[in-house]
Amino acid sequence: MEHRQTVVIGFLGTQLDGGQGAGRWERWRPTVSLVQHEELVVNRLELLHARQHLRLAELVKADIAAVSPETTVRLVPLDIRDPWDFGEVYGTLYDWTRDYPFDPERERYWAHITTGTHVAQICLFLLVEARFLPGVLLQTAPPKRQRHGAPGDYTLIDLDLSRYDVLAQRFSQAQDDAVRFLKSGIATRNTRFNALIDEIERVAVRSKAPILLTGPTGAGKSHLARRMYALKQSRHQVSGAFVEVNCATLQGDGAASALFGHQRGAFTGAATARAGLLRTAHEGVLFLDEIGELGADEQAMLLKAVEEKRFYPVGADREVGSDFQLIAGTHRDLRADVVAGRFREDLFARINLWSYHLPGLTERPEDIEPNVDHLLQLNTGETGQVVRFNVEARARYLQFAQSPEAVWSGNFRDLSGSITRLATLADGGRIGTALVDAEIGRLRWLWAHHGGVGRVGAVPGVSPVDLAECLDAATLAGLDLFERLQLEAVIAVCRKSRTLSDAGRALFDVSRTQRSVVNDADRLRKYLGRYGLDWARVSGRRE
Repeated sequence: MEHRQTVVIGFLGTQLDGGQGAGRWERWRPTVSLVQHEELVVNRLELLHARQHLRLAELVKADIAAVSPETTVRLVPLDIRDPWDFGEVYGTLYDWTRDYPFDPERERYWAHITTGTHVAQICLFLLVEARFLPGVLLQTAPPKRQRHGAPGDYTLIDLDLSRYDVLAQRFSQAQDDAVRFLKSGIATRNTRFNALIDEIERVAVRSKAPILLTGPTGAGKSHLARRMYALKQSRHQVSGAFVEVNCATLQGDGAASALFGHQRGAFTGAATARAGLLRTAHEGVLFLDEIGELGADEQAMLLKAVEEKRFYPVGADREVGSDFQLIAGTHRDLRADVVAGRFREDLFARINLWSYHLPGLTERPEDIEPNVDHLLQLNTGETGQVVRFNVEARARYLQFAQSPEAVWSGNFRDLSGSITRLATLADGGRIGTALVDAEIGRLRWLWAHHGGVGRVGAVPGVSPVDLAECLDAATLAGLDLFERLQLEAVIAVCRKSRTLSDAGRALFDVSRTQRSVVNDADRLRKYLGRYGLDWARVSGRRE
C-alpha cells in the first residue's frame, strides 16, 4: 500500500493561472486544478515563480487553500531574468534540485510540465530524466467540455531512460562532474586509469549488478567503493547505508553470523537476535573487501543472497530479504583461487560481471604529482595550515617518487603517510630539501625488505637481471661494463612494468617533458633493438 505523500513541483503559469476577479473560477487553471481532483491528494506543492510574479503566486496559493486546505503550498522565488534562456533556466533549476532535501522513502515527486515556458518544461523533463529530480512527469489538460470548476485530466509519465539515448549527449558536463567526483577532484594523468574511471562512472549510475575491484593493497578500492556509493546517493538511486567489512576479519563460526545475522539462541552466546551486515545494507551498498578470504560456507550463502536477495540467518527456518548492491574487493587473483578450489566458480562468475583492476602507484607514476597536491590540500583542510614545497624540494621529491627506486609497496597509504610527515615537520609551512632528503631516507628504510636498491640494474620488487638469459654469449662478451649495467637496469624496469609504454614513461620520465613529440614506447623499442631484443622477450608479455 502506498503511504508516501505526494509532492508536486511546477512553475506558476503567468497566463493560464492568471485572473483577478471571480470569473477566474470559471476558467481552467492548471496549477489550481491539481488539487480539484477528488481522488488525488496533493500534500505539498512547490510553486516555482519569478520574483516579479509574487502577487499572482500568492493569489494562487490562497485559491488552493480555499479548495484544498490539506495542501501545503510553498512559494519558491527564482532569480531567472530570461525564462527563455536555456542555460540560465537549467542552471537555476539544477542548483535548486541539488540543494533540495528529497526523501523518496517518504515522498513521491511529480514534476508538473504544463505551465511555465517551453524552456522551463524541457528543463524539468531533463532533470527528471537524469534523476536529479527523483520523480515522474505530470501533464495536465483542460476538460474536453468546459464546466464550472472541472479539474480536467492529468497523466503521469514515468520516463523509460532506455528510449532516450539521444538525450545522453546533453549530460556530458554532468558525467564529467561525476568522473571528477569518483577521482576526488584529482586531475589524474594516466590514460588507462582515466578510461577505467570513465567506465566505472557509467556502470555505477546505470547498474545494480555486483562490481569486482581488484588491485594491490592500498590502491584505493575501499575509497572508490565509497565514492561510487556517494555518487549513486546523489542521484537518489540508493536510500540505504554503505556497509563495509574486511572479510579477512571474519573468521570461524562468527563469520556467517556477522554477515547474515542469527536468531536468538542459534548458538551458545546468542542471547539476542542479530540482523547481520547484509540486512543492514538493505537498499544500499555492501562492500566486501578481501572477498577471497571468505570461507566455503559463507561463499555459498552469499551466492544465494546475491542471486535471490534472500537468505537464511544462522539458526533460522525462515528466509529474510535484503535488496543491496554488492561491491567486492580483493588483492588476490580469484581466477587462480577458482582453479585451486579455494573460491567458488559460480560465485566468481556472479560477481565478475563488472571487474576492474586498480593499478598500483608504480604503474601510474605520472599521477603521483597531482596526488601529492591533493594530499597537501587535504592537510590544509584538516590543520588549517597551508604547506608547500619549495621548488628544489618539490623537484627532488617527485624525481625520487617517480623513479624505479620508489617501491610504494603500500601504494597510496605510503604516499599519504609520506606527505603527512612532511607537512607536519614543515616549519613555517615550507617543505625544504633537508626534509625531503630525510623523508626519502625513511621510505628507503621502509622498503628495505621489498627488494631495496643495492646496485645499478637492481629494481625494487624485481629479481636481479641475468643478461645471459636474454643475450647470446658473443653479444654479451662484446658489451663493456657501462652498457651491461645500463641494459640490466632497463630490462629490470621492463619486467616491473605492465606495458611497453609504461616502461618507456618510467625510463624517460625527465627527457619526455622536454620533447614536442612524445613516443616513449618507440624510443624504448629502438633501444632494445640495438641488442636484438624486443618487449616480449625481455618482459615475458605481449605489447
